[in-house]
Amino acid sequence: MSALPARTIGAMEVRAPHPPVPTAPAQGPAGPSVLDAIRQGHAHTAAVHESLRSEQAVIEAREFSLWYGKRRALYAISMIVARGKVTALIGPSGCGKSTLLRSINRLNDLVEGVRIEGSIVLHGVPVYAPGVDVIGLRKRTGMVFQKPNPFPMSIRENVIYALRINGERRRAVLDEACENSLRAVALWDEVKDRLRHSALGMSGGQQQRLCIARAIVAEPEVLLLDEPCSALDPVATLRIEELIRELSQRYTILIVTHNMQQAARVSDYTAFMYLGRLVEYGSTADVYQNPRLRETEQYVTGRFG
Repeated sequence: MSALPARTIGAMEVRAPHPPVPTAPAQGPAGPSVLDAIRQGHAHTAAVHESLRSEQAVIEAREFSLWYGKRRALYAISMIVARGKVTALIGPSGCGKSTLLRSINRLNDLVEGVRIEGSIVLHGVPVYAPGVDVIGLRKRTGMVFQKPNPFPMSIRENVIYALRINGERRRAVLDEACENSLRAVALWDEVKDRLRHSALGMSGGQQQRLCIARAIVAEPEVLLLDEPCSALDPVATLRIEELIRELSQRYTILIVTHNMQQAARVSDYTAFMYLGRLVEYGSTADVYQNPRLRETEQYVTGRFG
């Protein structure tokens, strides 16, 4: 059976699914390694825990695959991101965590030669559907990157940037939004007397909290965090982790992290990925303490990866 023709969304090619790929053999007590089977190109049915069935999905990936040119980065990912929870994506470098994260707000559209199959939906609406307002989509999904990236402008102007580009000009509204966002990231008391100073003069940890304040000022539906602590020292990392737990009371959060202890500390659910495939997904307590696959247990305990 041949694949159906591709269709185009903007500069991105969207293809119908290919025919089924042979599935990896089932893993018994002494059976073949799931990861070996994945390395050999076999499909893998993710071990998804029952705890997710009771959750309401804000984001859902449905058989989502992605290629960078001829290189396939994601293989038929199917998973939900639960409303009001922190979900961590873990796995070795190059396993597709950041690619999946950036697919949600279509940042991968900016990479030449990207094409996809399947779909991702946000509140039931496919984000790759024809006519989707990509700029509007990115406003609904606040993004924070690995390294702090404050704009070369004042602290205040950094925070309210999203509101300004939306056309908001009322000073009282902007001032209130700035203060509320800075308070939400526990930064207000540290910077309230120098809001007009350049954000580039802040410490790395302060800059990352500023970037989070900038991401939430327009009240996004989801907060996407791509290794937000990888460039920070341990003290600043602890502040960001505490902040993530506080923000989870208001936002659905999806975080990519290489730090197994960090995922255990901040997340409600953990998804283990390997070579572009979802391997196991469940509550963080279950994935760390009672995983279904021995490979998951080996990874979270640091015996490989």
